[in-house]
Amino acid sequence: MKTLLLIRSSILLGDGQSNRLADRYAAAWQNAHPEGRVIVRDLAENPLPHLDLARVGAYSTPAERRTPEQQVLVAQSDELITELQGADVVALGLPLYNFGVPSTLKAYFDHVARAGVTFRYTASGPEGLVKGKQVIVFAARGGLYQGLPHDTQTPFVRNFLGFLGMTDVRFVHAEGLAMGDEPRAKGLQAAEAQIDALLEPVEA
Repeated sequence: MKTLLLIRSSILLGDGQSNRLADRYAAAWQNAHPEGRVIVRDLAENPLPHLDLARVGAYSTPAERRTPEQQVLVAQSDELITELQGADVVALGLPLYNFGVPSTLKAYFDHVARAGVTFRYTASGPEGLVKGKQVIVFAARGGLYQGLPHDTQTPFVRNFLGFLGMTDVRFVHAEGLAMGDEPRAKGLQAAEAQIDALLEPVEA
């Protein structure tokens, strides 16, 4: 059974355009895969705690030596990683906040980046262990950033996902959303057209 992991990170919840775009894709994916399942991880509704010394210590302690308190901390990370590892497709709703990703998404990244679990270091360099997945990132921006030097968000997200082994990454950008009615409509229409094309059957 195919599984889609839908990660929503907009603080605007249902009103966030990145969430709406990701939701649109998830609905289309479910329609194309009626036997599949969609798992929703909403980081605004259920934010994760930020990385701290206790969690770093728990992650780095061998399993047989962890205290009961450390086991609880690791269990939360393990749940997120199991969820991610079990997905065939990941749909990520990504708003742009102050030139970066939402802090809740950064916290999520910190929970799933575990040495020896989702990546490892080898003699030839780091190797990502989360492989064989397609990731589609739905990036919503108020201004125009795509391809410009001040778009620090896109390379960061691509680099992080690639570090964990997810190299099949596609971005769908909706930009100009705060620049007036016409640019907003144009940006959303372009993104929605890309979404509709993502699951169109390929003719032989």
